[in-house]
Amino acid sequence: MSAATLILALIIVISVIGFLSRTVLLKALLRPYEIARGREYATLLTSGFVHADFGHLLFNLVTYCSFAFMMERVIGELRLEILYFGALLASNIGICIRHRNDPDYRALGASGAITAVLFAAIVYFPTTRLSLFFFPIGVPAPLFAVIYLGYSFFASGRPGSRIGHDAHIIGALTGLVFVFITAPEQYRGLMRAIGL
Repeated sequence: MSAATLILALIIVISVIGFLSRTVLLKALLRPYEIARGREYATLLTSGFVHADFGHLLFNLVTYCSFAFMMERVIGELRLEILYFGALLASNIGICIRHRNDPDYRALGASGAITAVLFAAIVYFPTTRLSLFFFPIGVPAPLFAVIYLGYSFFASGRPGSRIGHDAHIIGALTGLVFVFITAPEQYRGLMRAIGL
C-alpha cells in the first residue's frame, strides 16, 4: 500500500469512526488552550483525521485525491509523508499559537495538510488549470494560488467562521517552503508559467 493510499485510508476510517462515536470525535479535537497548558499534545495529529461532517470530509478527499497521488509519483512516498505530516503539524501549531488563550476554540480536519499538497503540486505543475465546486471554471494554477491565499487571508480576519482559514494559509505556505527546500529548481517552471 502506497503512502498516499495509507493516508487516504486513515482519513476515511478515522473520520467515519468519529461520525459514529461523538466520544472519539471529542477526544480527537484540537484545543489550543489545552495545548498551550501542556495537555492533549496528541491532538496535534489526531485532529487532522476527523471531520465535522460528510461534506467536510468529501471536500477534503476530492482535493487530496486530485493531487496526492500525482505528487507521490513525482516526489516519492517518503517526501509525501514528510510534506503531509509536516504541514499537518505546522498548521495545527500555528492555530495553537493564534488561539492559545481561547478556551472555547476547537479545530479539526485535514485541510492544512491537504492544502500543503495542493500548493506543492501548483509549483510542480504550474500549467494546470484548477477550479472549485462552487466556481467550476478552471483558472491557471498560479492565479488560483493567489486567489485562494488572498481569500484565506481576508476570511481569517472575519469573526464567526467555522472554516480553518488559518490552517489553509499555513498549509499553503508549508507546501511552498517544502518545495523550495527539497526541489528549488521547480520554481523555474513556475516562473516561466507566470511569464517571469
